[in-house]
Amino acid sequence: MSHANARLTVHGRAELIRRVIEQGRPVAHVVVEMNISRATGYKWLARWRAEGPAGLIDRSSRAHRLPGRTPRGLEDKILAVRAARKLGPARIAPLVGLAPSTVHAVLRRHGMHRLAWMDRPSGVVIRRYERAAPGELLHVDVKKLGAIRQGGGWRVHGRGSLEHLAAQAALKAGRRAGYDYVHCAIDDHTRLAYAEIHPDESAVTCAAFLRSAAAWFATVGVTGIQRVMTDNALAYRRSQAWRQALADVGAQARFTRNYRPQTNGKAERFNRTLAEEWAYVRPFASSAERAAALPE
Repeated sequence: MSHANARLTVHGRAELIRRVIEQGRPVAHVVVEMNISRATGYKWLARWRAEGPAGLIDRSSRAHRLPGRTPRGLEDKILAVRAARKLGPARIAPLVGLAPSTVHAVLRRHGMHRLAWMDRPSGVVIRRYERAAPGELLHVDVKKLGAIRQGGGWRVHGRGSLEHLAAQAALKAGRRAGYDYVHCAIDDHTRLAYAEIHPDESAVTCAAFLRSAAAWFATVGVTGIQRVMTDNALAYRRSQAWRQALADVGAQARFTRNYRPQTNGKAERFNRTLAEEWAYVRPFASSAERAAALPE
């Protein structure tokens, strides 16, 4: 196979044959001119005589026979276990009596995808995509978080505490703490994310957030936003304020398919990251304290 330091490519081999066959020159003289060994010259000449021009093309160095290869019946068993139980090599190996490395080699040989790449219930490979350039597509979504009463809730004081009982009594009386709405925007290509916390998810608030997000992305070099993808909330679907904001940033609207959050998966995953690494990473004494802890 050709490599970075190969003396002969397919064209070089053809030139070797031309000098030897058409010009009638000795192989020993030609190989010296081309700075290759005599054995290499005779090898390519023999291949050309046996196969013609096709013999000069690179071929696999794999052995013709592999006596130690896993038997076909055992490979079929591995594939059947993988398809039925969605297990990885380390868990399939004891079931078939082979080493995990052997099972892994069989799965790779048959093009079996990693478990992380597929939807476990259906076994269908998840299609992932990424836009070619920054600004081609912006994912926008809203994460709704329960507001924290001043002094903290049960996460701070514990279940059954006076504060917890008082909060439950307030809920029964209809005095809810309300919600905080985290508006986020993620660039499809770079995965850069921008977020703001607002008291609502109205159309006017969503429009103002889009303008702020576009301005922030421009400061980090993501300019010329072409499309903005959102879910099908009324604030995005039927709002004149949102359409005006799209026109202001020069973008077109895109919407997710109904009941298919995977379409906006980058925003959904960012919301999960926010919850795990910020909103619920530790108890907060108030919504203001939680908002102050939002990473820049």
